Amino acid sequence: MPVTVLLVDDEPLVRAGLRAVLDAQPDIEVVGEAADGASVVPLVRRLRPDVVAMDVRMPLLDGIEATRAVLRSVDSPPKIIVVTTFENDEYVYQALRAGADGFLLKRSRPAEIVHAVRLVAEGESLLFPSAVRSLAAEYGNRQARAVLERAALTEREEGVLRLMARGLTNVEIARELIVGTETVKSHVSAILGKLGARDRTQAVITAYESGFVSPA
Repeated sequence: MPVTVLLVDDEPLVRAGLRAVLDAQPDIEVVGEAADGASVVPLVRRLRPDVVAMDVRMPLLDGIEATRAVLRSVDSPPKIIVVTTFENDEYVYQALRAGADGFLLKRSRPAEIVHAVRLVAEGESLLFPSAVRSLAAEYGNRQARAVLERAALTEREEGVLRLMARGLTNVEIARELIVGTETVKSHVSAILGKLGARDRTQAVITAYESGFVSPA
């Protein structure tokens, strides 16, 4: 079955460009489009896409609130990729904190766009650019530090979290640690459970906000 995608952007040319790139792939199918975040929830319920490519800045309902609405009101919600023009956009970081699964620049090359959709569909987050990591560090707070302290991660889990924060996939982490991919998946699952994180993105945000890892 192909990975199904819903495109959400107020610029028709951006949607057309993304559709052309994604529909050219045999394992990806664009099943719908929306020009504003206000249309996302009903479309997600009707089309049941695997991934939503969501512009972060839209006139009626921005990508932050649209992300919150999808995660709050849709059972088994799709993965959400935030799409924006600027990598140091604070809106992007707020969308990631709201539950988006990854980040993509509109100027990304076609191969990067395709890779992003496939990666998020498989449940692995995208690498945060350095500017977004710096924003996460600036949002450092006691709550995130308390969450990490209560989690009492093992030494191996701490190592896996650091590699997750670098943007490595499970396969890359397994290669780095010289262990099996299933072992890494078990560690990731344990980390998410201990941190109370919905997904890898939320775990990595906690890692940065708590100061456990730095953006350097």
